[in-house]
Amino acid sequence: MSPVVGKRFAAAAILVVAFIAGCGGEESASEGEGGNLSIATGGTAGVYQVYGGGLADVISDELDGYQATAETTSASVDNIKLIAQQDSDVAFTLADTAIDAVEGRESFDGPQPVRALAQIYTNYTQIGTTAGADISSVEDLRGKRVSVGDPGSGTEVIAVRVLEAAGLDPDEDIDRSQLGVDESVNAVRDGSIDAFFWSGGLPTGAVTDLATTDELVLVPNAEYVPKLRDQYGEAYHEATIPADTYKGLDEDVPVIGVPNLLVVHEEMEDDLAHDLTALLFDQKKRLTQVHPEAKNLDRQDAQNVVPPVELHPGAQRYFEEGGS
Repeated sequence: MSPVVGKRFAAAAILVVAFIAGCGGEESASEGEGGNLSIATGGTAGVYQVYGGGLADVISDELDGYQATAETTSASVDNIKLIAQQDSDVAFTLADTAIDAVEGRESFDGPQPVRALAQIYTNYTQIGTTAGADISSVEDLRGKRVSVGDPGSGTEVIAVRVLEAAGLDPDEDIDRSQLGVDESVNAVRDGSIDAFFWSGGLPTGAVTDLATTDELVLVPNAEYVPKLRDQYGEAYHEATIPADTYKGLDEDVPVIGVPNLLVVHEEMEDDLAHDLTALLFDQKKRLTQVHPEAKNLDRQDAQNVVPPVELHPGAQRYFEEGGS
């Protein structure tokens, strides 16, 4: 297994020594080997980091012989590169980034050796601003100061694609910044940017914080789904941010949805991949207490990773067993 602490990681979030035997009451298939597992998550204010920290706790407590650490990263693109280099063992990523990785395009020089354990929940493309910024559509971002997300993040990937689908040049038609969601919210609040892109689950803590101090506006963007699907594949679909998600949000907001995946290196041992996948569902209640997005774990949906991304054989075995 890879080292728990890699020099590329920004911070270690959690380290718990495993002491409770068995995955879901069964003897771990990797018992007697064990070791350290590194989980690549995302920025400190995003869902990946919270969810990943909870998953690290669960692995350490429930998977016999293993201890896990959740690592803060730049998210999707960076995470897949960490998996490919075997600098991390498990990673969160957006499905559109995973498609790019498997096909070896965009941010990747060639096909990446990654496989999915499961589809876990949907990311919502949140374009945040505040009342008074005079922004109600993607086209209104022309000439504005806009953060497109951290470099190497899935947010950056989809932000660039949405801007281009709306007829905007991401380098010429906006004053472009590259900030994480926490930094983006602070920048909107202090007036140094006008709007930001964020691809994340619901609710995202940083966006919740903005809605408590300012009049939050989320810009609709679902109209670009057909263009994105035509050009980049089937990872994109129409989704809705419900009106009660954030304070002051009075109407549902139609946006672009993208599935999130947990991915591993294709050479991970089948038994370990099986046990990690089983753990997600055996410990769903506990994970939901960590972040509400875990309630969306569903055995049927989890298998539906978007082609050409494939399930790891160990994960496939778990689903073929009927989730037992």
